[in-house]
Amino acid sequence: MRKSATTLPHRRRRVHGIAAVELALAMPLLMLLLFMVADLSRGIQAKIILLNISREGANLSSRATSDLVGSSQTIMDALAASTPPLNMNKRGMIYITKLMGPATAGKPNIVLEQYRWYAGLKISGYQPASQVWNCTSWNNGTCTVAKGSNAPTATLMQSQLADGELIYVVETFYNFDMLFGTLTFGNSSTPVLGPNLYSMTVF
Repeated sequence: MRKSATTLPHRRRRVHGIAAVELALAMPLLMLLLFMVADLSRGIQAKIILLNISREGANLSSRATSDLVGSSQTIMDALAASTPPLNMNKRGMIYITKLMGPATAGKPNIVLEQYRWYAGLKISGYQPASQVWNCTSWNNGTCTVAKGSNAPTATLMQSQLADGELIYVVETFYNFDMLFGTLTFGNSSTPVLGPNLYSMTVF
């Protein structure tokens, strides 16, 4: 039995209507997934920027060996200025720590100097603690580090440095405003990149 020509357009309209309803039902989920992917992309971009400036900062610090005291803030200012779209002035922090290998093998490395980005601290007040060594006595952006037998130590790269060998550690932090937090599915959950992104480079 042949179908009449008048029923075909009606059937096409019905199929189009069902497709429109399905799209309307799926659209919120698709938009949510799109925003989550964009949010994750922002976090990955911020992490890569932090990694790059920590590498550059360690490189510049190692070249300023004669006067890291005078050049540390200049280095950190230059690093922070090269981070758009990140707003390091309001959400970032940078630490530079100079370590020396111990005289006795197996002992922790000696902390010679530590600096934090003072210009950013004055604007934002954001000051996460260094993960290399946490100074308790600051004079603007310079830590007052005890010398001689009272010099503090750090376990970073312990037993890997020779006596008197110097390394420069640059840490970068960023208070990342992630739009979506972690999502839980049963016993598992999605990773979250924020709020404190962190990168460290040793040179």
